[in-house]
Amino acid sequence: MDVVLGLDRWLSDGFASIKGQRIGLVCNQASVSSSYVHVLDLMLPHHKRGDFAIGAVFGPQHGIWGHTQDNMIEWEGYEDPRTGLTFFSLYGEHREPTDEMLAGLDRVVIDVPDIGSRYYTFIWTTALTMKACERQGIPVTILDRPNPINGVDTEGPLLDPAYASFVGLHPLPARHGLTLGEAARQFKELYYPGVELEVVEVEGWDRSLYADECGAPWAMPSPNMPTVDTAVVYPGMCLIEGTQLSEARGTTKPFEMFGAPFVDGWKLTDELNSRNLPGVIFRPVQFLPTFQKCADEICQGSFLHVTDRRSFKPLLTGCTVIQAVINLWPEDFKWLEPPYEYEWNLMPIDILLGSGEIRKSIESGADLREALEPNVENFTN
Repeated sequence: MDVVLGLDRWLSDGFASIKGQRIGLVCNQASVSSSYVHVLDLMLPHHKRGDFAIGAVFGPQHGIWGHTQDNMIEWEGYEDPRTGLTFFSLYGEHREPTDEMLAGLDRVVIDVPDIGSRYYTFIWTTALTMKACERQGIPVTILDRPNPINGVDTEGPLLDPAYASFVGLHPLPARHGLTLGEAARQFKELYYPGVELEVVEVEGWDRSLYADECGAPWAMPSPNMPTVDTAVVYPGMCLIEGTQLSEARGTTKPFEMFGAPFVDGWKLTDELNSRNLPGVIFRPVQFLPTFQKCADEICQGSFLHVTDRRSFKPLLTGCTVIQAVINLWPEDFKWLEPPYEYEWNLMPIDILLGSGEIRKSIESGADLREALEPNVENFTN
């Protein structure tokens, strides 16, 4: 049986639960129903009939229509010419809705597709929206979706609060195994107890299944997240962002390829395959990033082929890739320097890893399985 999204459940009863209310909507271009119709286009006829009012629309990182690349400061607010609605960015000067943005709203509805990794900022846009709504006494409703890389597997230790940032505001593992609604319930319990939270749950989801196995719709949630396969590797390969290596942005396979102009792709691939990482095999490649790091420079590196999703360890794999490059080219390898995700005083790799200790293990050549042991006694999914 295909899953029934939170949005589908609301659609089936004609959005009856918000009748007469003035709504704020947090969404992006991937906020679609199982029929691939966008949440705004489903709600607009009701808005125009006066069943309820859409008072404001909020976009997370990359904008409501997913048109901006990572770390691009986005517009602050405008009237959308197609819908006539007021659009606000939550990835610009403000990452938390201001009281002015929330003025006059009776409820904020959140329907954004998380991808199961702590670094992906939509989960933190949700947290900060809950914080702002708690302050204003505005209820929050989350239209939930499956975790696209399954709701069973987790990987990595909890984030150290000393390394909190917009790629990890609260302690979660790098791969957290939660839906957005489940994460929001944890945030309410631990950090925002005063917010009134409703989660419209997914029905019919076997938690062991990935998005492309359970009938859940897939639309690109961000410009460099084209497929479920990308989401599968992202909890580990996003770590390349913390280095001067290219994660192949500006190609058709970001995060599945990686490298640099100084790398010998065949040598790196042999080294990585010799480490016998579970569920993955590497293949030498050359590629040409079209922007950001190594733009318009031919890079050599490897393509990561996941051969068994169930045994694949993305975080272990990503850390091992970096360790192998350091081992082979210690004079050429460099960590990315700050700033990163609005943080100016912490190393980007430490922000991503949620600790300064794992970087030291990578640099020293230590056994990464030990360094990545989870400390999740108080974390449940």
